[in-house]
Amino acid sequence: MAKKNVANQENSNGGNQPQDGSPKNAKNKPKNTEVVSSKETDKASGSDFSPVEFLKESREELSKVVWPSRQQLISESAAVILMVTLVATTIYFVDNLFVWLSRTVF
Repeated sequence: MAKKNVANQENSNGGNQPQDGSPKNAKNKPKNTEVVSSKETDKASGSDFSPVEFLKESREELSKVVWPSRQQLISESAAVILMVTLVATTIYFVDNLFVWLSRTVF
């Protein structure tokens, strides 16, 4: 997560970089000084998988999700169904047009 913050600092450094991307002053550029613990590297390599830990972390991540309200869910689902129906109908009519044109020409 610290890596993401450092990347954001590099990208939004308050206009310290000219348009061509070369830094004006290399001293102002933040350094990546993140230290990764051995536990994090073990997790990344997949050598120590614990189903209980996985479920605990999954539950923790799901608690961070901002779930839509019932009204949002209904309205957005209706919008998706409407758009899919409109696109399918358009494709159907265009396909029939090409069939009619091919029969007329050939």
